[in-house]
Amino acid sequence: MNRTHRHALHNHTILVILLFGLPIQLIDINFYLILFSYGSIQPSTPFVCLLWWFIDYCFYVGGIVLMAWLAVERHIFIFYDRWVSNRRGRFLFHYLPLIIIVTYILLFYLIVIFFLPCENTYFYTVPLCGTVPCYEFNNILGMWEFVAHTGTPILLEGIASIALVLRVQMQKRRLRQSNQWRRQRRMIIQLLLVTTLNIGINFSGNLILLAHLCGLPPDYGAEAQLYFSFLDYFVIFLFPFISLSQFPDLRKTMKKKLLDLVRRQPHRTATVTYTRRDIPMNRMT
Repeated sequence: MNRTHRHALHNHTILVILLFGLPIQLIDINFYLILFSYGSIQPSTPFVCLLWWFIDYCFYVGGIVLMAWLAVERHIFIFYDRWVSNRRGRFLFHYLPLIIIVTYILLFYLIVIFFLPCENTYFYTVPLCGTVPCYEFNNILGMWEFVAHTGTPILLEGIASIALVLRVQMQKRRLRQSNQWRRQRRMIIQLLLVTTLNIGINFSGNLILLAHLCGLPPDYGAEAQLYFSFLDYFVIFLFPFISLSQFPDLRKTMKKKLLDLVRRQPHRTATVTYTRRDIPMNRMT
């Protein structure tokens, strides 16, 4: 991604989401690999479990909240671009929401996982230490996390994305300025792809979680929820490809670099030298 793409306002939230996915790819996934290789978490200490919970909960949930803000922000860039036309507007309607979301998510999970006065249970031979952080057994915190961090953001993202498509179609027919909407088409397509990925994977798992919060016994849907919890990682793995797919110049640059790399590799021809000792000789006796 070149300097122009990095400095474009509509790419900043995408970049922050990508950064939130890095700890999951670099730390969370490695914890799984270590567990499956050695049969237990290494080192088997409470701090490692707390760190695993923090990475898994904080950065994944943060990505969901940021995707909801991404859907809302697209409305600002397309229909209310005057709000971000000056420095004060850019700070209030672009930078400040990102700062608030990132700061809140980091502080919330830092406090409830590391500093909340409750007792955790650790099982070092199963993924994520075999249980959930103790704050989730608090009815208020557990319900707040579901409503504010997953349920509402996913619902808001879906509504905002559908509303964006409908508003664009209505404005196109009313104003008949097709050239203007072509320039915004990439942002809209990118948002729809991200929304489809996020909601398509997270909706089912959160529906089961909501049923448990409403009184469904924990045993019901436990196996399905386990599959959904592993399926959630595909949001992290596929998001970079979906978000960068709308940059044709970036695709051309990457393709060119790959071709140059292949062409630079020297074609070596192996030369075999035979010595007199290597050549079998039939002797006449």
